[in-house]
Amino acid sequence: MKDIVSAVMDSIHMAGLVEIEVSAKHVHLTQSDCEVLFGKGATLTPKRDLSQPFQFLSDQRVTLIGPKGSMSHVAVLGPVRSATQVELSKSDCVALGVNAPLRESGDVEGSGAITIQGPAGSLDIKQGVIIAHNHIHVTEKDSKLLNLKDKDRVAVEVLSDRPVIFEDVIIRVSQNFSCKMHIDFDEANAAFVHGFTMGRIIRKIDRKGIGRSENW
Repeated sequence: MKDIVSAVMDSIHMAGLVEIEVSAKHVHLTQSDCEVLFGKGATLTPKRDLSQPFQFLSDQRVTLIGPKGSMSHVAVLGPVRSATQVELSKSDCVALGVNAPLRESGDVEGSGAITIQGPAGSLDIKQGVIIAHNHIHVTEKDSKLLNLKDKDRVAVEVLSDRPVIFEDVIIRVSQNFSCKMHIDFDEANAAFVHGFTMGRIIRKIDRKGIGRSENW
């Protein structure tokens, strides 16, 4: 049975198909910032696992405070990281009055500022707020099947009632990944993404932004 499931998944990925997941606003914390917000010695408590291995939604929640407003009960994801990061949609940024760039996760140098409030304290971070660039997590095995490399760019057609095509989607390859495409709520609403939705990789994008065909 396991071999049959593996063969089916290989066929799906060989066709350039990938499941699309919607990522809501959330926060990643360093251990020291976690303790500022939740108390000395605090650790993130897993509530449920996420689709990517070793990642989890924690029980902890925070409030985000910007120049124009605040948002409460914002999810904190674990495990802790080397840099604190807040991921928002453009609509979230407008509501909060925060100026955040479109970036890959982890690229926070010179990004947006915000206040994070927890039950034990608050943080005024000078950088760390980003709008996450849409991307596809790809396993090393599937990257070889699809002839894709880490940091490649592709165009993806959303197979929904409103079949939007997302250009310049970043490929992220790791043996620790599960094959999923991640978009934010603004993108999901524009493309009518809800429930189980698939996307289809339709072409690679070269560094000059010119599409080139592939046989998916």
